[in-house]
Amino acid sequence: MTALLDGKALAATMRAELAGKVTAFAARHGRAPALAVVLVGDDPASHVYVASKVKQTAEIGMRSVEHRLDASCTEAELLALVDALNADPAIDGLLVQLPLPPQINAASVLNRIDPAKDVDGFHPVNAGKLAIGEAGLVPCTPLGAVALAKLARADLAGLHAVVIGRSNIVGKPVAQLLLQENCTVTIAHSRTMDLPGLCRSADLLVAAIGRPNFVTAEFVKRGAIIIDVGINRVMSADGKARLVGDVDFAAAAPLASAITPVPGGVGPMTIAFLLSNTLRAASLRLG
Repeated sequence: MTALLDGKALAATMRAELAGKVTAFAARHGRAPALAVVLVGDDPASHVYVASKVKQTAEIGMRSVEHRLDASCTEAELLALVDALNADPAIDGLLVQLPLPPQINAASVLNRIDPAKDVDGFHPVNAGKLAIGEAGLVPCTPLGAVALAKLARADLAGLHAVVIGRSNIVGKPVAQLLLQENCTVTIAHSRTMDLPGLCRSADLLVAAIGRPNFVTAEFVKRGAIIIDVGINRVMSADGKARLVGDVDFAAAAPLASAITPVPGGVGPMTIAFLLSNTLRAASLRLG
Protein backbone atom coordinates (compact mmCIF):
# COMPACT_ATOMS: atom_id res chain seq x y z
CA MET A 1 0.00 0.00 0.00
CA THR A 2 1.24 3.46 -0.91
CA ALA A 3 0.90 6.00 1.91
CA LEU A 4 -0.65 9.34 0.92
CA LEU A 5 1.23 12.20 2.61
CA ASP A 6 -1.60 14.54 3.56
CA GLY A 7 -0.32 18.12 3.60
CA LYS A 8 -3.73 19.55 4.45
CA ALA A 9 -3.97 17.52 7.65
CA LEU A 10 -0.39 18.23 8.73
CA ALA A 11 -0.80 21.95 8.00
CA ALA A 12 -4.00 22.03 10.09
CA THR A 13 -2.12 20.46 13.00
CA MET A 14 0.66 23.02 12.63
CA ARG A 15 -1.82 25.92 12.59
CA ALA A 16 -3.49 24.66 15.77
CA GLU A 17 -0.10 24.52 17.52
CA LEU A 18 0.87 27.95 16.16
CA ALA A 19 -2.38 29.50 17.40
CA GLY A 20 -1.46 28.58 20.97
CA LYS A 21 2.04 30.01 20.54
CA VAL A 22 0.64 33.22 19.02
CA THR A 23 -1.65 33.64 22.05
CA ALA A 24 1.34 33.22 24.37
CA PHE A 25 3.40 35.68 22.31
CA ALA A 26 0.63 38.29 22.44
CA ALA A 27 0.31 37.88 26.21
CA ARG A 28 4.05 38.38 26.60
CA HIS A 29 4.52 41.31 24.22
CA GLY A 30 1.14 43.05 24.26
CA ARG A 31 0.50 42.45 20.56
CA ALA A 32 0.26 39.63 18.04
CA PRO A 33 2.95 38.98 15.42
CA ALA A 34 2.28 40.92 12.22
CA LEU A 35 2.79 39.81 8.62
CA ALA A 36 2.82 42.34 5.77
CA VAL A 37 2.04 41.03 2.28
CA VAL A 38 2.65 43.15 -0.82
CA LEU A 39 0.81 42.26 -4.03
CA VAL A 40 1.62 44.05 -7.29
CA GLY A 41 -0.65 43.71 -10.31
CA ASP A 42 -3.60 41.52 -11.19
CA ASP A 43 -2.24 38.00 -11.54
CA PRO A 44 -5.28 35.81 -10.67
CA ALA A 45 -3.27 32.99 -9.07
CA SER A 46 -1.38 35.48 -6.91
CA HIS A 47 -4.63 37.07 -5.73
CA VAL A 48 -6.02 33.66 -4.71
CA TYR A 49 -2.79 32.71 -2.95
CA VAL A 50 -2.51 36.01 -1.07
CA ALA A 51 -6.15 35.79 0.01
CA SER A 52 -5.44 32.35 1.49
CA LYS A 53 -2.37 33.66 3.30
CA VAL A 54 -4.29 36.60 4.75
CA LYS A 55 -7.18 34.37 5.87
CA GLN A 56 -4.97 31.81 7.60
CA THR A 57 -2.87 34.52 9.25
CA ALA A 58 -5.99 35.96 10.87
CA GLU A 59 -7.34 32.53 11.84
CA ILE A 60 -4.38 31.79 14.13
CA GLY A 61 -4.54 35.23 15.73
CA MET A 62 -1.77 37.04 13.85
CA ARG A 63 -2.20 40.51 12.40
CA SER A 64 -2.24 40.69 8.62
CA VAL A 65 -1.33 43.86 6.73
CA GLU A 66 -2.01 43.80 3.00
CA HIS A 67 -0.67 46.28 0.43
CA ARG A 68 -1.97 46.13 -3.14
CA LEU A 69 -0.19 48.10 -5.85
CA ASP A 70 -1.22 48.68 -9.44
CA ALA A 71 0.51 46.71 -12.21
CA SER A 72 1.94 50.02 -13.50
CA CYS A 73 3.80 50.53 -10.19
CA THR A 74 7.45 51.48 -10.66
CA GLU A 75 10.35 49.70 -9.04
CA ALA A 76 11.17 52.84 -7.07
CA GLU A 77 7.63 52.96 -5.64
CA LEU A 78 7.77 49.32 -4.60
CA LEU A 79 11.22 49.72 -3.02
CA ALA A 80 9.97 52.74 -1.07
CA LEU A 81 7.14 50.62 0.35
CA VAL A 82 9.57 47.83 1.25
CA ASP A 83 11.81 50.36 3.03
CA ALA A 84 8.84 51.70 5.00
CA LEU A 85 7.78 48.20 6.08
CA ASN A 86 11.37 47.33 7.00
CA ALA A 87 11.45 50.38 9.27
CA ASP A 88 8.04 49.75 10.86
CA PRO A 89 8.61 48.19 14.31
CA ALA A 90 5.06 46.80 14.31
CA ILE A 91 5.79 44.57 11.27
CA ASP A 92 7.58 41.28 11.99
CA GLY A 93 7.39 39.51 8.63
CA LEU A 94 7.38 40.90 5.09
CA LEU A 95 6.85 39.16 1.79
CA VAL A 96 6.45 40.49 -1.72
CA GLN A 97 4.33 38.14 -3.81
CA LEU A 98 5.90 36.87 -7.02
CA PRO A 99 5.71 37.17 -9.99
CA LEU A 100 6.25 40.91 -10.35
CA PRO A 101 5.47 43.01 -13.46
CA PRO A 102 8.26 43.08 -16.08
CA GLN A 103 9.34 46.66 -15.26
CA ILE A 104 10.40 45.54 -11.76
CA ASN A 105 13.58 43.58 -11.03
CA ALA A 106 12.47 40.91 -8.59
CA ALA A 107 15.99 40.29 -7.26
CA SER A 108 16.42 43.96 -6.39
CA VAL A 109 13.16 43.91 -4.45
CA LEU A 110 13.83 40.65 -2.59
CA ASN A 111 17.33 41.77 -1.68
CA ARG A 112 15.90 44.99 -0.22
CA ILE A 113 13.80 43.15 2.38
CA ASP A 114 15.31 43.18 5.87
CA PRO A 115 16.73 39.64 6.37
CA ALA A 116 15.21 39.61 9.87
CA LYS A 117 11.74 40.08 8.32
CA ASP A 118 12.34 37.89 5.26
CA VAL A 119 9.76 35.20 6.03
CA ASP A 120 10.07 33.78 2.50
CA GLY A 121 13.74 33.07 3.23
CA PHE A 122 14.89 34.38 -0.16
CA HIS A 123 17.36 37.07 0.94
CA PRO A 124 21.04 36.24 0.22
CA VAL A 125 21.81 36.50 3.95
CA ASN A 126 19.27 33.81 4.79
CA ALA A 127 20.29 31.70 1.78
CA GLY A 128 23.89 31.92 2.95
CA LYS A 129 23.02 30.94 6.52
CA LEU A 130 21.16 27.88 5.23
CA ALA A 131 24.12 26.91 3.04
CA ILE A 132 26.59 26.99 5.96
CA GLY A 133 24.21 25.48 8.48
CA GLU A 134 23.52 28.57 10.59
CA ALA A 135 20.09 29.46 11.96
CA GLY A 136 18.07 31.79 9.75
CA LEU A 137 14.73 32.08 7.97
CA VAL A 138 14.33 29.19 5.52
CA PRO A 139 12.10 29.12 2.38
CA CYS A 140 8.66 27.77 3.25
CA THR A 141 8.08 25.29 0.43
CA PRO A 142 11.33 23.37 1.07
CA LEU A 143 10.48 23.23 4.78
CA GLY A 144 7.08 21.79 3.90
CA ALA A 145 8.57 19.25 1.51
CA VAL A 146 10.98 17.92 4.14
CA ALA A 147 8.27 17.84 6.82
CA LEU A 148 6.12 15.67 4.57
CA ALA A 149 9.04 13.36 3.78
CA LYS A 150 9.50 12.88 7.53
CA LEU A 151 5.86 11.84 7.81
CA ALA A 152 6.81 8.84 5.71
CA ARG A 153 10.09 8.20 7.53
CA ALA A 154 10.96 10.14 10.66
CA ASP A 155 14.71 9.56 10.24
CA LEU A 156 15.89 10.35 6.71
CA ALA A 157 19.58 9.77 7.51
CA GLY A 158 21.42 7.69 4.95
CA LEU A 159 18.80 7.93 2.21
CA HIS A 160 19.83 8.86 -1.31
CA ALA A 161 17.70 11.91 -2.14
CA VAL A 162 17.43 13.13 -5.73
CA VAL A 163 16.06 16.65 -6.21
CA ILE A 164 14.88 17.43 -9.73
CA GLY A 165 15.23 21.20 -10.07
CA ARG A 166 17.91 23.70 -9.07
CA SER A 167 15.97 26.90 -8.40
CA ASN A 168 16.91 29.23 -5.57
CA ILE A 169 13.32 29.01 -4.31
CA VAL A 170 12.96 25.22 -3.99
CA GLY A 171 15.65 23.01 -5.51
CA LYS A 172 18.76 24.37 -3.82
CA PRO A 173 17.25 25.02 -0.37
CA VAL A 174 15.49 21.65 -0.20
CA ALA A 175 18.81 20.00 -1.04
CA GLN A 176 20.46 21.93 1.80
CA LEU A 177 17.74 20.87 4.24
CA LEU A 178 18.09 17.23 3.20
CA LEU A 179 21.85 17.44 3.75
CA GLN A 180 21.06 18.63 7.28
CA GLU A 181 18.92 15.49 7.65
CA ASN A 182 22.04 13.47 6.73
CA CYS A 183 20.79 12.38 3.34
CA THR A 184 23.15 11.85 0.42
CA VAL A 185 21.82 14.43 -2.04
CA THR A 186 21.99 14.66 -5.82
CA ILE A 187 20.57 17.70 -7.63
CA ALA A 188 19.32 16.90 -11.12
CA HIS A 189 18.23 19.32 -13.83
CA SER A 190 17.47 19.73 -17.54
CA ARG A 191 21.01 18.81 -18.58
CA THR A 192 21.41 15.77 -16.36
CA MET A 193 22.40 12.70 -18.38
CA ASP A 194 20.04 9.72 -18.11
CA LEU A 195 17.68 11.52 -15.76
CA PRO A 196 15.26 8.58 -15.38
CA GLY A 197 18.14 6.25 -14.51
CA LEU A 198 19.50 8.64 -11.90
CA CYS A 199 16.07 9.10 -10.35
CA ARG A 200 15.61 5.33 -10.10
CA SER A 201 18.51 5.32 -7.64
CA ALA A 202 16.62 7.63 -5.27
CA ASP A 203 15.15 6.49 -1.97
CA LEU A 204 13.61 9.97 -1.75
CA LEU A 205 12.63 11.77 -4.94
CA VAL A 206 11.71 15.48 -4.87
CA ALA A 207 10.21 16.89 -8.10
CA ALA A 208 10.36 20.68 -8.40
CA ILE A 209 10.61 21.59 -12.09
CA GLY A 210 7.22 23.01 -13.06
CA ARG A 211 6.50 20.51 -15.84
CA PRO A 212 3.15 18.71 -15.53
CA ASN A 213 3.29 14.92 -15.19
CA PHE A 214 6.97 14.89 -16.15
CA VAL A 215 8.03 12.20 -13.66
CA THR A 216 6.66 8.88 -14.90
CA ALA A 217 7.01 5.32 -13.65
CA GLU A 218 10.43 4.96 -15.31
CA PHE A 219 11.81 7.54 -12.84
CA VAL A 220 10.71 5.71 -9.70
CA LYS A 221 12.53 3.13 -7.61
CA ARG A 222 10.11 0.69 -5.99
CA GLY A 223 9.53 1.76 -2.40
CA ALA A 224 10.75 5.34 -2.88
CA ILE A 225 9.25 8.33 -1.10
CA ILE A 226 8.02 10.89 -3.65
CA ILE A 227 7.55 14.56 -2.80
CA ASP A 228 5.82 16.44 -5.64
CA VAL A 229 6.37 20.20 -5.32
CA GLY A 230 4.88 21.06 -8.72
CA ILE A 231 1.55 22.84 -9.07
CA ASN A 232 0.58 23.11 -12.73
CA ARG A 233 -2.73 24.20 -14.21
CA VAL A 234 -3.71 22.06 -17.22
CA MET A 235 -6.85 21.78 -19.32
CA SER A 236 -8.83 18.54 -19.20
CA ALA A 237 -10.52 16.99 -22.21
CA ASP A 238 -13.80 18.55 -21.07
CA GLY A 239 -12.26 22.03 -21.27
CA LYS A 240 -12.02 22.49 -17.51
CA ALA A 241 -8.79 23.51 -15.75
CA ARG A 242 -7.33 21.25 -13.10
CA LEU A 243 -4.18 21.19 -10.99
CA VAL A 244 -1.56 18.49 -11.46
CA GLY A 245 1.93 18.03 -10.13
CA ASP A 246 5.28 17.41 -11.76
CA VAL A 247 4.73 13.70 -11.08
CA ASP A 248 2.36 11.51 -13.09
CA PHE A 249 0.54 10.40 -9.95
CA ALA A 250 -1.36 7.46 -11.48
CA ALA A 251 1.81 6.00 -12.96
CA ALA A 252 4.21 6.67 -10.10
CA ALA A 253 2.10 6.07 -7.00
CA PRO A 254 1.85 2.24 -7.29
CA LEU A 255 5.66 2.01 -7.14
CA ALA A 256 6.17 4.41 -4.23
CA SER A 257 6.02 3.68 -0.51
CA ALA A 258 4.66 7.19 0.07
CA ILE A 259 3.69 10.11 -2.17
CA THR A 260 2.25 13.62 -1.88
CA PRO A 261 -0.96 14.48 -3.74
CA VAL A 262 -1.49 17.60 -5.86
CA PRO A 263 -3.38 19.53 -4.69
CA GLY A 264 -3.30 18.90 -0.95
CA GLY A 265 0.35 18.01 -0.48
CA VAL A 266 3.17 20.53 -0.34
CA GLY A 267 0.93 23.55 -1.12
CA PRO A 268 -0.83 23.77 2.28
CA MET A 269 2.49 23.23 4.04
CA THR A 270 3.98 26.28 2.34
CA ILE A 271 1.49 28.62 4.01
CA ALA A 272 1.80 26.80 7.34
CA PHE A 273 5.54 27.40 7.36
CA LEU A 274 5.03 31.01 6.30
CA LEU A 275 3.03 31.48 9.50
CA SER A 276 5.68 29.60 11.47
CA ASN A 277 8.42 31.80 10.00
CA THR A 278 6.47 34.93 10.91
CA LEU A 279 6.17 33.86 14.54
CA ARG A 280 9.85 32.92 14.56
CA ALA A 281 10.87 36.26 13.08
CA ALA A 282 8.78 38.10 15.67
CA SER A 283 10.24 36.04 18.51
CA LEU A 284 13.81 36.65 17.34
CA ARG A 285 13.18 40.39 16.97
CA LEU A 286 11.47 40.88 20.33
CA GLY A 287 13.20 38.21 22.37
